[in-house]
Amino acid sequence: MTERTERPAVDIPALAEPGRLRSLTDTGLDAAPDEAFDRFARLVSDLLDVPVALVSLVSETRQFFPGAVGLPDPWAELRQTPLSHSFCQHVIDTEIPLVLPDARLYPRVRDNLAVPELGVVAYAGMPLTDLDGRVLGSLCAIDSKPRAWTKAQLHTLADLAAACSSELRLRIALDAAESARRLAEQAHERLGLLASLSEALAGTLDVETAVARLADAVVPLLADWAMVTLVDQGGTPRWVTAVHRDPARAAEVTRFGEVALDRLGPASITRTVLRTGQPVLRGVADLADVRQASDAPELVALAERLGFASHLTVPVPTPGRGAVMGVVTLVNGPDRRAFDDDDLGTALEIGRRAGQAVGNGWIYGEQRHVAEVLQHSMLPQLPQIPWVELVARYQPAADRVEVGGDWYDAFVQPDGDLIAAIGDVAGHDIEAAATMGQLRNLVRGNAYGRGDPVDELMRRLDATISGLRIPTAATAVLARLRPTPDGVAVTWCNAGHPAPLLVTAGGDVRLLDGRREPLLGLTRPVPRTGAEVLLGPGDTLLLYTDGLVERRDQPIDEGMGQLCERVAAAGARPTAELCDLLLGTGQRREDDVALLAVRAR
Repeated sequence: MTERTERPAVDIPALAEPGRLRSLTDTGLDAAPDEAFDRFARLVSDLLDVPVALVSLVSETRQFFPGAVGLPDPWAELRQTPLSHSFCQHVIDTEIPLVLPDARLYPRVRDNLAVPELGVVAYAGMPLTDLDGRVLGSLCAIDSKPRAWTKAQLHTLADLAAACSSELRLRIALDAAESARRLAEQAHERLGLLASLSEALAGTLDVETAVARLADAVVPLLADWAMVTLVDQGGTPRWVTAVHRDPARAAEVTRFGEVALDRLGPASITRTVLRTGQPVLRGVADLADVRQASDAPELVALAERLGFASHLTVPVPTPGRGAVMGVVTLVNGPDRRAFDDDDLGTALEIGRRAGQAVGNGWIYGEQRHVAEVLQHSMLPQLPQIPWVELVARYQPAADRVEVGGDWYDAFVQPDGDLIAAIGDVAGHDIEAAATMGQLRNLVRGNAYGRGDPVDELMRRLDATISGLRIPTAATAVLARLRPTPDGVAVTWCNAGHPAPLLVTAGGDVRLLDGRREPLLGLTRPVPRTGAEVLLGPGDTLLLYTDGLVERRDQPIDEGMGQLCERVAAAGARPTAELCDLLLGTGQRREDDVALLAVRAR
């Protein structure tokens, strides 16, 4: 390798700003490929027609590239450079875009080693920021020859940088959540007695599972038997879980919990703790406490058989609200030592942690319910048409709230034509789903009742997104289907989306190679063209989102090739069975998947 002359780094105080470096670390990114950011680099390279495009993040001592296209060796393998080779550090310094038609003419960068060693001549870099506006790096386009950057190119680069910043912020937010979980676990580890409980609660967001694990963790470690009681929104006890150390007593302790839930009186310790939020400790107790709690004689008999000599009850506080969502009751029989103040302190910590676990479970359940309702409300009811069969599937990514930006649609025009569409809005949250709903409605509003070619409909969609200033980066395929004497005529237009797949009745499989044009939502107008194909009886058109074919560890073209092989190997199957087969790989998917199959009858 040619020996490089190291030049002193430029003095840029912002590079060492602690908050910026903390955000940089919280992205979890390093000098390694990341498919999401490689995708941004590919988009920059394709849309701006440049040989090199980078998602560059800058630390105190280096810049590294989680997204990169076109870097020369050895930098393509290293995925990083020292600051002596960095233009992007100046974007951090000024906090504004850096646009250079010919870097060799600018004193600030003309001696930068990126010019001779990376071939950087023309450079355009847009800031990449965290939620607080701190610049972490830049999304940059690079050419090895002088170039006059156009206004449209810079607008496109700015739009992509905004989307790339959103992805960085998501990574930071996810890291913050992960850091909070780690801190909680460390706190648990400091209390050896609570380690098993902490580990059990950290493994679920399901409320019933969390409560069951809580009861199992404290028995027999802390008590002979225990009950966890939760209340409804009105403060009335509604759910109870009871566990005994002796498996032979399981039915009796379960019955005790059921009777206690139904027959607790206002003077019971459970209701007192729920009302006051203050714990109650009885180091020495007898069955009089049970008689005072309820008028059910059965409860006293059950308590005597279960063992009742000492007990304590602590609140389960609602995090951040000062309210009580339940109580934890620990009971020891006569053969075990009485509870004391140390046990009370441990039990209070149990109650606090239970509140966090149950509270998170409730929040997660509410979010999941909202997400499911939102998602399913936006997935349409497919029409019944005599000349085609329509089957659709939606599958969320693994371990994620069931919501995202993938969508499909199909509706019949007044003239009898069928409009079919599929698309993908960037993001995996309720905001992405809401934008997806807007986009799907725009497709319907723009297309319904119009006989325009699909490329014209796609151009109108571009104009509507731009005119209404809908902040989105999305891909889509829009198709019009019409019955003919020879089959079903299909015309389609592709805006940056994976190519449709044609499966003939005879089993042949091929990707439809119509032109894949720029994605939707760009600020400048882009040309749109249509393509045509004829479906014979039994032929199937498959429209799908990239979650079906995209993996972090392989190019998308390889994934599409594998999809074709799987479809071919499936042979002749009913449409619904084929769709289920394609989604049922058993692999953990990294992205949501939407699938729409259209089979000519």
